[in-house]
Amino acid sequence: MLTTNTAFNSKKPARGIAALFSWPRLRFTIGASILIGIPLTISFASAISRSILLGLLAMTVFGIIEQWPKHLPKWMARWVLQVLLVGLAMPIGTYLIYRFNTPLGAPPFWQDMNRMRGFAGLTLVSMLVVPWIALGALVRQKDALARHQALTFELERSELERNALDSRLRLLQAQVEPHFLFNTLANVRELVDSGSPKASHVLASLIAYLRAAVPRLQEQATTIGQEVELVRAYLELMHLRMPDRLQFILNVSEDALILKCPPTTLLTLVENAVRHGIDPSEEGGCIEIHVSTSGDRCHVKVSDTGVGIEPISTNPPRNGRSTRGTGTGLAALKERLELTFNDDVALCLTEIEPHGVSVSIDFPAQWSNA
Repeated sequence: MLTTNTAFNSKKPARGIAALFSWPRLRFTIGASILIGIPLTISFASAISRSILLGLLAMTVFGIIEQWPKHLPKWMARWVLQVLLVGLAMPIGTYLIYRFNTPLGAPPFWQDMNRMRGFAGLTLVSMLVVPWIALGALVRQKDALARHQALTFELERSELERNALDSRLRLLQAQVEPHFLFNTLANVRELVDSGSPKASHVLASLIAYLRAAVPRLQEQATTIGQEVELVRAYLELMHLRMPDRLQFILNVSEDALILKCPPTTLLTLVENAVRHGIDPSEEGGCIEIHVSTSGDRCHVKVSDTGVGIEPISTNPPRNGRSTRGTGTGLAALKERLELTFNDDVALCLTEIEPHGVSVSIDFPAQWSNA
């Protein structure tokens, strides 16, 4: 004869009259009352109407004690009070129904054997059944509340994890920006210190490049196509600085251009190849960039014919330049990719004979909507 709204949502539960006479409760109460009233008497309409009235009374008492009083003594459980008062309301409600349903001039119902039998049957059934329905409603209510709290906690935990992930990505991005910018500016400084006539032209190209590149460094995601344009501008800039020692080849499939990736993914690999591979080599070398797709995977490979990987030594190199290593750029890139693609990333660094290094990355292909 009563129920609780078990429909789950993230909104604040209804209170007051809206909760007391909510449609799910009314619907359940009327349905349960009809089922209980059918077998009680031969008079179908009379039994149903009396059962529905009792059901509405039980629902009202249940809802009132559910919300009022707001504070109970510590030794009194609200659910116990709800069940007891719902059970107590049944004989009182049945008496009032039969009392006021007696026609004018007719004897009281307790003097009519048939009506007294109906009163006793309805009272007994309501006192036996309705408290159990109230208990069932309470169990469903507690279960719904537990699920609501569990989902709320899960949403809060997911939000905290997402915020932590965003913070971590921003921190790694902040590490990449000065790493790239300072290395590039160091290259320009070398030209200026050597008095090269190309210094002014290279500096102008660098300014134009940075105007296009720096805004993209703050983006959470970019595309392979945008990365290729940045890489092309960067390599052309580096080619101006060392035209006789740097060549490059770009080989990117058309379907890979709209794939999403973290900013500076391809640029980090190329910058690492220039800084640690080609630049330290007196002969220079060639950088080859290959990007392709295979099914739902994207494959990126950057190879160079520079100095290669040299063993770590306690003695500084004779030319004063750093030798090849994984560097902070590749380490930060790997971590950014793992955070972005949930560790579904493979980064492999391989030495090329007779000299050079190849870095390959494999990650999920995610197509941009743009």
